[in-house]
Amino acid sequence: MKALVLSGGSGTRLRPFSYSMPKQLIPVANKPVLEHVLESIRSLGVTDIGIIVGDRASDISQVLGDGARFGARITYIRQDQPLGLAHCVRLARSFLGEDDFVMYLGDNMLPQGIEDIAADFRRHGPAAQVVVRKVSDPRAFGVAELGPDGTVMRLVEKPERPASDLALIGVYFFTPAIHEAVDAIEPSARGELEITDAIQWLVTQGADVRAGEYAGYWKDTGRAEDVLECNRWLLARLAPRIAGDVDATSEIVGPVVIEAGARVVRSRIVGPAIIGAHTVVEDSHIGPDSAIGEHCLLRATRLADSIVMAGATITQVPGLAGSLIGRAATVGPSAHVDAHHRLVVGDHTRVEVAA
Repeated sequence: MKALVLSGGSGTRLRPFSYSMPKQLIPVANKPVLEHVLESIRSLGVTDIGIIVGDRASDISQVLGDGARFGARITYIRQDQPLGLAHCVRLARSFLGEDDFVMYLGDNMLPQGIEDIAADFRRHGPAAQVVVRKVSDPRAFGVAELGPDGTVMRLVEKPERPASDLALIGVYFFTPAIHEAVDAIEPSARGELEITDAIQWLVTQGADVRAGEYAGYWKDTGRAEDVLECNRWLLARLAPRIAGDVDATSEIVGPVVIEAGARVVRSRIVGPAIIGAHTVVEDSHIGPDSAIGEHCLLRATRLADSIVMAGATITQVPGLAGSLIGRAATVGPSAHVDAHHRLVVGDHTRVEVAA
């Protein structure tokens, strides 16, 4: 089995970050979303991975490399225009060959794994198997309608009146039968080749199409609030580890990771929290659900429930919460007085907030 990871989207809902970095590289618990995705794929025993990339191809390849550090081999496949998920399958045809494959949206987090669904696909060998999850409002998703034996009878994209609460969540298992389906369909009204149309074509042709239900934690990290929620979920399962330096006047409470080369000076850190490698925290209070990247500086600052990306500097800010601070951003005090701040700050940006 091979894997196809889709990472060519522009990420308009995650601006200003997506102006300067692919949305799939935004860190959650100090690890890019794409790395979480690759770890999930590797847990299936898959080592040959194709990644669909767009304009930010070089950013992604610089972070992931050739895949060797994941025990995998990565092939980058360029998509010049976002013409649909089925179009990605068409572009990857020569890479995929006649192999079965798992297709995985690169901004999806399924941290509790899909090994059972993959095993079911391998055991029964349907033409396709979609991963679904029960959601409270299916109208924003592709929805699967199942027969009594669990086979897919119909797929409907964003229905006004959903016939079920089983939403497609961006992971699919395919045999080579999908290639004929992709070649058979026409672009949708929005000008894209829809993977739901290709799967529905298989259903209409009488192919065996099944659904595997994922019951664990799932998050599409397409918005800032989703990234922060996912960060909280992962940090809540953090295994504490102190590899950096914590001085005698500092206090560490609860599950906290201090990476190698980091220094904590006259500060209090309340977990769950991560302090990245070579980051300095001085005279500060870091509250729960915070992930601070590597090579950051936090001085005379109170912060909680936030993600601070690599190389950022935050000084003399008395109350940041629910914030995303971009790479190499600078956040400092202004002359205004206020108590708490919620910020979304892009890369290499300088911001003054109330002192």
